[in-house]
Amino acid sequence: MLLPNHGANPQNVYQQLGLTMPEEVYDFSENVNAAGPPSFVEARWRTFYPLIQRYPDPDGEPFLTKVAAFHQVKKDMVLLGNGASELFSIIARRYAQKRVIVVHPTFSEYERTLRAAGAIIIPILVTDFIQYTLPMERLKQEMVEADALYICTPNNPTGVLPKKEAILDLLEHGRAVKCELVIDEAFMDWVDEANSLIHESVENSHVLVVRSMTKMYAIPGLRLGYLVAHTSIVNELKDMLPHWNLNAFALVIGAGCLDEQHYSQQAIAYATTQREQLHRFLQENGCRVTNSVTNYVCFSLPKEQQADAFFTYCLAQGVVLRHTKNFKGLQGEWFRIGIKDIAAMTYLHNCLQAWFNANKGREK
Repeated sequence: MLLPNHGANPQNVYQQLGLTMPEEVYDFSENVNAAGPPSFVEARWRTFYPLIQRYPDPDGEPFLTKVAAFHQVKKDMVLLGNGASELFSIIARRYAQKRVIVVHPTFSEYERTLRAAGAIIIPILVTDFIQYTLPMERLKQEMVEADALYICTPNNPTGVLPKKEAILDLLEHGRAVKCELVIDEAFMDWVDEANSLIHESVENSHVLVVRSMTKMYAIPGLRLGYLVAHTSIVNELKDMLPHWNLNAFALVIGAGCLDEQHYSQQAIAYATTQREQLHRFLQENGCRVTNSVTNYVCFSLPKEQQADAFFTYCLAQGVVLRHTKNFKGLQGEWFRIGIKDIAAMTYLHNCLQAWFNANKGREK
């Protein structure tokens, strides 16, 4: 079963499988805030229109200043990107012909960009998907000979937040053995900034933290992300970017988003309620479910139920889940569900309940 390597764009899933796409489709394969962008975006949309006639600020203002203030870091420690994906592309070039550890299962873009840059990839698999327990001894051993270690926290696709103490331990070890840490915090704003490693990058020149504006603020079409790292790293990476790599709409809207604290807290509260309800429902039906802290849930079916048949069944009902066939370790036996609005979650519940009722006790 050949499938797209990313969520979203559900028509591609139906096309690759040769299935007819239902008129009504609920796309749970992407994990963008179900509330949509903050209300100011639509309310002020006409005021943004004149920006289309002007070149954007080459330094990324007003977004650059807002990011630095939000995290209480100096502006020269912040690098803006056309989405976090652009930043991962240039970070990978930093490790051309070098050894890089990637902890799996995780976001597929790390290996894709590292491979394109000619890095030597050392994949290390977490075996406890429920808790996403990091294999500390193995990681420390490999770090001695490695130039960098990539960790996603909270993890994508499991949604689990690795223990901060464990990452700080790896950070200390990295300093001793001269191994950099690339920390992907694309989903950190669904948890608590107290769990962020951004302030560790202020005092540690071997730490790079990447953030995304896409997920919490529901602006994937604008492409906006940033990283925080030592000034020398920021300057090196900045030289790899085009002069105007961000559009003016993204810079202004992104700056406004960082003022939307009430919006963020509402989104977290809603996602938490829906996630906990879905977690219980899946467990009650015999599924294994990861301890996600984000706006998505990752689960596997009871052993007697066939994953591919389940995925196809959901598609026929207009429910598009995120497959895990391109996530090392999960091998397509697990699925990720992004939290959506009440109507979508109700439809999902009914769809899944019908499957569980029809397939209890059925052997593979």
